[in-house]
Amino acid sequence: MNTLNHPASLGQQTQGIELLALYRITELIGTAIDLGTTLSCILGVLNDTLQMERATLLLYEKTTKKLMIKASCGLSNSEITRGVYRPEEGVCGQIFQTHSPFVVPDINSEPLFLNRTGARSKVKKDTISFLGVPVMVHGNPEGVLTVDRLFGDEVSFEEDIRFLTILATLVAQFITLHREIEKKETRLIAENASLKAKLHQLHGGHYIIGQSKPMQEMFSIIDKISTSKVTTLLLGESGTGKELVAKAIHEGGGRKDKPFIKINCAALPEALLESELFGHEKGAFTDAHASRPGKFELADGGTIFLDEIGELPLSLQAKMLRVLQEKQFERIGGCKTLTVDLRIIAATNVSLQEAVSEGKFRADLFYRLNVVPITLPPLRHRKDDIPLLFKHFLTKSNERNNKKMKVTSGLLDFLTDYAWPGNVREMQNLVERMVILAGDDQLSLEDLPPSLFDQKQATTYQRDQQDQPAAQSRSSRSQFRGKSLKDMEKDEVEAALRRNGWVQVRAARELGLTERQIGYRIKKYGLDRYASFR
Repeated sequence: MNTLNHPASLGQQTQGIELLALYRITELIGTAIDLGTTLSCILGVLNDTLQMERATLLLYEKTTKKLMIKASCGLSNSEITRGVYRPEEGVCGQIFQTHSPFVVPDINSEPLFLNRTGARSKVKKDTISFLGVPVMVHGNPEGVLTVDRLFGDEVSFEEDIRFLTILATLVAQFITLHREIEKKETRLIAENASLKAKLHQLHGGHYIIGQSKPMQEMFSIIDKISTSKVTTLLLGESGTGKELVAKAIHEGGGRKDKPFIKINCAALPEALLESELFGHEKGAFTDAHASRPGKFELADGGTIFLDEIGELPLSLQAKMLRVLQEKQFERIGGCKTLTVDLRIIAATNVSLQEAVSEGKFRADLFYRLNVVPITLPPLRHRKDDIPLLFKHFLTKSNERNNKKMKVTSGLLDFLTDYAWPGNVREMQNLVERMVILAGDDQLSLEDLPPSLFDQKQATTYQRDQQDQPAAQSRSSRSQFRGKSLKDMEKDEVEAALRRNGWVQVRAARELGLTERQIGYRIKKYGLDRYASFR
């Protein structure tokens, strides 16, 4: 055995090559994604640049308590598998336990050299040198870096060991960084799973925000039908979240890992819609340059969501009925019958019963779709959910726009009493607009678009007219008899001011007036709230 007795001079050319090798290695570390692949590439640089052959990196496995090859260059898979050592075994064990470099000038004359991999049996060289350095992490041995040298006495082992020690330090730092990233990823995955579990529990396991009674009743139906294959028809106004409910049904059953395919039946012309649903063969029509599967084929094994099914043309309804009944169809221009296993969830915001009576929708198709109907409640019927939904959308919009907007109680009260003709979709769009356009860090009534006040006033009047008994309605109208238009206008302006806390801009929005116009009327009718104290 020989330790470090050779002359330590490889010349400037060798130093330049070493610097080039270190540069390439640091580039690899800087762009690393996978630990094992990057380590193998690093060892490849040793072979390509410095002519160090059969480089190996052995790391200590705590589970097996053995040194095992993590990365290598010049070894086959079977040789890697054989390269396993106990910490006290052979040259590698000596390096690992002593934390010191080790040089074997001639492996054939070193009893400690085990050649367990058998990688050198075919090498036609009388003298093969073996060099190894420890890989230390925070002062503790983590592994061993080794290489073979085929040169004679003109090569300085000291220079080689110095270079390998530098490389072992870089590898140790790379391994440490990789482990920290793994820990962080594991922690983030755990936190994400925990948050999902809390959200799952909070919203009944459907990732749909709602705690009102109508929503709880809907969640109960979803739970009952999710594990079955029953066809479901989702009913309700536009913007109530029918696609979310369809996804909740899909993910709640045994098909959750299979495709969830959606298509809007009203978004495409009839010819294109048929191709989208059933697919087509090459040459079936002018632009059919290649065969193409349809949505039903893509959804095989999973779920297909047919939105706005009420807009499906009559010519396609017969083919749709066959898919519902037999799960079979043919592509356009094809003669082969395709069979699929899928669940069908349809949705509509129009009355299919009325469409049937008007001859616009097949009665037999309606009955096949209407096996389990679920009516999604409009937002005005689940007022308890409005503050919860608004704050949820506000949080998401704040994240997207890098803001920290808050909401006043006055705005929440107004929105809770608002009719929401566009339902949840309208709220989501409103929140995004307010967050982007607001000049303050707090959303209030002043940030609402004027059209919302007009809509609320019209809807409130219509609702009041529907809810009031006829006699009460007549009595309400009779109070204006005998009043001039001037008196009626004064009463309306004063009532609007009182409803809005005497804030002129709010009252103006409610009445559809400009600030200048309402200011003129306040002065004209002497409606200063403090006039009675003067």
